[in-house]
Amino acid sequence: MRRLNSVTFKTDDRVAAGQTSRRRAAKPAQRRRSWPVLSGARAKPWLLILLAILLLASASLTLVPGTRAKLLAWSVRAGFRVDDISVIGRDKTSSAQLLSVLGIKRGDAIVSIDLAAARHRLEAIPWVRTATIERRLPDRIMLSITERVPIALWQAKGRYYLVDGDGQIIGDQIDDYRHLPLMVGEGAPDHAQELVALLGAEPSLQGRVTAAAWVGNRRWNITLDAAPVAILVQLPDEGAGAAWHDLAMLDKEQNLLQRQIDVVDMRLPDRLVLRAGGGDAAAKHKSANGKEA
Repeated sequence: MRRLNSVTFKTDDRVAAGQTSRRRAAKPAQRRRSWPVLSGARAKPWLLILLAILLLASASLTLVPGTRAKLLAWSVRAGFRVDDISVIGRDKTSSAQLLSVLGIKRGDAIVSIDLAAARHRLEAIPWVRTATIERRLPDRIMLSITERVPIALWQAKGRYYLVDGDGQIIGDQIDDYRHLPLMVGEGAPDHAQELVALLGAEPSLQGRVTAAAWVGNRRWNITLDAAPVAILVQLPDEGAGAAWHDLAMLDKEQNLLQRQIDVVDMRLPDRLVLRAGGGDAAAKHKSANGKEA
């Protein structure tokens, strides 16, 4: 005896005596074809694909009232329902917030989900910079997000906010980010990337920066931590990077920032103005909103 696909065949297939070797096969009875029922692994792949195409196409077609609902209900019974949602790239964004904004729950008809609308809702979350969402038929949703990276803090109206390189306000949970540069002034977030690059170009000064004020929507005032009082550095509208470099060189060669000064005015292209007053330079030369005093 030999088994093949769980069906047993006799090895002796000789025709019995008295029987002709040619047999006329009996014609099978005609059966009425019925619409196939889809169920898990027994469903034909091409039929599943056809169903998905039909349902997706129906979203943009005018159907007889109730037809689409019936198609969706049929698709759920066929296994085209959300059973798993996988997320890649989530760190600061809570899973509860993602699921709430996504608006998808287990058991939903997977082919009925508007992926474009879901992506727009996800990208409206402050921490989410970009999002992609895909259907993995028959039952899986794949979500990939890229979160924003805070690069500075912005103080406005007595509150502190996280700002990323695009100038986007992320939120006010700053506990893990108190080491970031502090900015004040209307419009400062839009120039956060510029400020970080400016400060980082001179590490010897960067570590002494306590705040930066965006003034008149055109330039920076930088406050340095020094004794006995803070030193205010007034950078020019143009060439701020070159002025910042010159300041670092003067401090290295002449110990400029060790002197009894509280203002270094670098706004004029052909001269450096030092002021000594013994007061709080930050308070004297700028107001809380970053406007000229």
